[in-house]
Amino acid sequence: MREDLPLDQVRTLLAVVDEGTFDAAAAALHVTPSAVSQRVKALEQSTGRVLLLRTRPVRPTESGEVLVRLARQVARLERDAYAELGLSGAGEPTRVSVAVNADSLATWFLDALVRLPARSRLCFELRREDESHTAALLREGTVMAAVTSSPDPVPGCSVRHLGRMRYLPVAHPEFAAELLTHPLAESVPAAPVVVFDRRDDFQDGFVRRLTGGRTGASILRHHVPTSEGFAEAVAAGLGWGMVPEAQAVPLLRAGRVTVFAPGQEVDAALYWQQWKLDSPALAAVADAVTRTAARALHH
Repeated sequence: MREDLPLDQVRTLLAVVDEGTFDAAAAALHVTPSAVSQRVKALEQSTGRVLLLRTRPVRPTESGEVLVRLARQVARLERDAYAELGLSGAGEPTRVSVAVNADSLATWFLDALVRLPARSRLCFELRREDESHTAALLREGTVMAAVTSSPDPVPGCSVRHLGRMRYLPVAHPEFAAELLTHPLAESVPAAPVVVFDRRDDFQDGFVRRLTGGRTGASILRHHVPTSEGFAEAVAAGLGWGMVPEAQAVPLLRAGRVTVFAPGQEVDAALYWQQWKLDSPALAAVADAVTRTAARALHH
């Protein structure tokens, strides 16, 4: 027979993960560290799995992440229920945590949030993360929803296609005239390039397509970890880069950049993933995001 998961033990597990240590979790829960340890051990025994890695800070195992996500979802449903019943605490704002990639945040995503009426009393906690890594935050239960590049739903989540963000290969006109000459398959791999951070391989992927997979972008690369700073670095002539169309078009009109490889734009598919919860707040955010994406992205 399946055993029920004691919610006090699940909440204790969440507290340990959030606080980082058993002692800090005990202080947050107003119990003794021994009580915290006993609850976690009891939960591990009942599930038959190790749920925590006893590191500093404590980290959940893969099984632990499942229960941490459950704890966050239960807390979300409890807050929604209290609000609907008009009980104490209902006047507190509703917090919605979302992981979103930097380029969406800099171009269209904030437009979605301002569509929500101020009277909804929603507070957003945005986590900036590359779209190929936002799903991990959902899997860990750190966020309730995410803009991601993955069409495969995280367990316990639903997914819908938002559209395609278009990127243009651009550079300062003088930079392009001097360093990005034809044939591009030879000049582009050698030219200085701007990348977002050390995990950004978008420019490398573009070069691999140009060269038939022979090589990636140059080792002469500048790391600029903000979307706005990235576009400005390219416009200033620091290197070439793949800039979102929404940011590139004003720079093109101003003559600050040029498209050095016409017809070689790259589209990145984006998806909205969220917890499968009957949460009015989350539903309202999802509706605003999908409607805004329908106007801002390619389909």
